[in-house]
Amino acid sequence: MKKIYLIICLLAFCIFSSFAMTKACEYASSNLGFVQTQTEKAIDENDLNKVRFFTYKALNAIEKTKKELTECGCEDANELIEEGKENLKRTVKTSTLTDAKRLLRSSLQNILDGLSALEDHEQHVSKYPTDVLAMNTTETRNTEAFSKIPTEDELHRKIDASLIDYQFSLDNIVETVDCKEALEFATRVYNNCETELLKPNLSEGKKYYNLRTKEITAEALERLKNCSK
Repeated sequence: MKKIYLIICLLAFCIFSSFAMTKACEYASSNLGFVQTQTEKAIDENDLNKVRFFTYKALNAIEKTKKELTECGCEDANELIEEGKENLKRTVKTSTLTDAKRLLRSSLQNILDGLSALEDHEQHVSKYPTDVLAMNTTETRNTEAFSKIPTEDELHRKIDASLIDYQFSLDNIVETVDCKEALEFATRVYNNCETELLKPNLSEGKKYYNLRTKEITAEALERLKNCSK
């Protein structure tokens, strides 16, 4: 009995740890998407003060993503984002637009590479629980303890269910409302989600809600991308 209990505790720890890492990686990726956007805006500017404005916003977002990056556990991404942050810091100190653009492009490449590293890391981590559960342990399959493990997963399922109506309504807006008005609405929701996700000490439920809302809205924005042309 003691052996069975030990196995259950070990598997539960592995599942929870892996699950938490995966969610942290998702939140980090979402926040870094905002960093990427602000860096691209800075590159597009020809006024040095405006370049610095967007650069500061990118730097601030990286600072607010430290916790998620650490919890995600992807060392490659951490190193790349740190390099990107240093290039952003150099950008705000430079006195010429040419040097600022050069540093920003380097920083953007660091951020894109960091996002790619995070994506690879997420795929690796997300496979882990399946591998753990595939262990041939008849004793653990016959216990009721496992059915009580994914409490956070249940929370996420409830949030997913609550967002079905939002997705249906958003699809209806995309299909029936004036294109530019629909784009304005979806952009406002998307930007609000990005702002919320950067807030410190956000509860897991609010984090996941804003992350999923942002993902759903991003799909609508993809369908509306030709509106502004």
